[in-house]
Amino acid sequence: MLIVVSPLEFTHAVTERFLRYVAIDTQSDPASPTWPSTERQKDLGRLLASELQAMGLRDAHLDEHGYVYATIPANTDKQVPVICFCSHMDTSPDCTGRDVKPQIVRNYRGGDIVLPGDPTQVIRAADHPALGDQIGNDIITTDGTTLLGADNKAGLAEIMDAAHFLIRNPQVRHGTIKILFTPDEEIGRGVDKADLKKLGADFAYTMDGETAGNIEDETFSADGATITLEGVSTHPGFAKGKMEHAIKIAAAIVERLPKDTCSPETTEGRQGFLHPIGISGALEKATLDLIVRDFTDEGLKEKEALLESIVQDVMKDYPHSTYRLEIKPQYRNMKQVIDRHPEIIDNAMEAIRRTGLTPRKTSIRGGTDGSRLSFMGLPCPNIFAGEHAFHSRLEWVSVQDMEKAVQTIVHLAMIFEERA
Repeated sequence: MLIVVSPLEFTHAVTERFLRYVAIDTQSDPASPTWPSTERQKDLGRLLASELQAMGLRDAHLDEHGYVYATIPANTDKQVPVICFCSHMDTSPDCTGRDVKPQIVRNYRGGDIVLPGDPTQVIRAADHPALGDQIGNDIITTDGTTLLGADNKAGLAEIMDAAHFLIRNPQVRHGTIKILFTPDEEIGRGVDKADLKKLGADFAYTMDGETAGNIEDETFSADGATITLEGVSTHPGFAKGKMEHAIKIAAAIVERLPKDTCSPETTEGRQGFLHPIGISGALEKATLDLIVRDFTDEGLKEKEALLESIVQDVMKDYPHSTYRLEIKPQYRNMKQVIDRHPEIIDNAMEAIRRTGLTPRKTSIRGGTDGSRLSFMGLPCPNIFAGEHAFHSRLEWVSVQDMEKAVQTIVHLAMIFEERA
């Protein structure tokens, strides 16, 4: 298939922006009750808002909850849907993001990449097949002592670079474009305080995906499960036939979870799972927390029924103990909403084509801000940002993939105007 690449003349500064942003530690904290969960996220928010203001976006601002809002005004007389581009400012609490020291591997020729700050950290080509598509490109990694923060500072840099291009090139016609940068996405609170009325967008796109060319219109549906166990406490010296240890009950439940299927380590593609994430408590009372994931609501119900059957079976061995199973919805597969608006996927796939890439529609084995935004009334698929091996010291991103993401944003803005 012949792919025609647009003649637009791009002069990118996305790499410089990215390196500037990763220098700011923005890890979120799931144990914090504040918004944002860490004040340091606002340090990046203030920088982004000031850079947007310097571009001429007068309404750019950081609000009290740590969200950055801005508007690129329309430069067309057409009635064009208002689209928003969104990325999150926080990085994962799973791996330190303090004092990031990025390196650029110029003109990558293949093979493993040894990270200089900790030579035991090696990005092995055999473990990262996506590197095979990067021959001749420039790869940004850390020194091996921290994560990189491409998830999602690559998306931030791409949106900022695209905004700069659109402002500097008024001959490129587009409707009103909104920018939203969120805190705390990594801990599931990314849109808790987002003001969609103030945002005023019809459709949105998160720039938070992996491989160049991918657009993701589907996520897991997600529930949380909490099992509260009430055991029987007595003095251990006189416990025979009496004690029923709540922690041991919890351990027995975990032991009976499926081992060859239905777990993160044994599933892929569209397979879901049950995943224990914590046990706490003591002899008399213990709590077991799990997450439940599937691409369909029916699949969630099946796994939750399996979990309860396991618990009931375990409890037969502890006749004087009790349990309570609570299921709390977390987010739902955004495809349920996005399928009602096929134009937002069609336009994005055409934008990707215009950059010279072949678009691929894929699913996310996880969730994004777009999952919840979609069900809040703002349909929001996810476009590639080029990030790989996120949440780890082996995280990397390609300069050329980030540049293609910038171009995708610009083309997408143009396509909405053309088709209005």
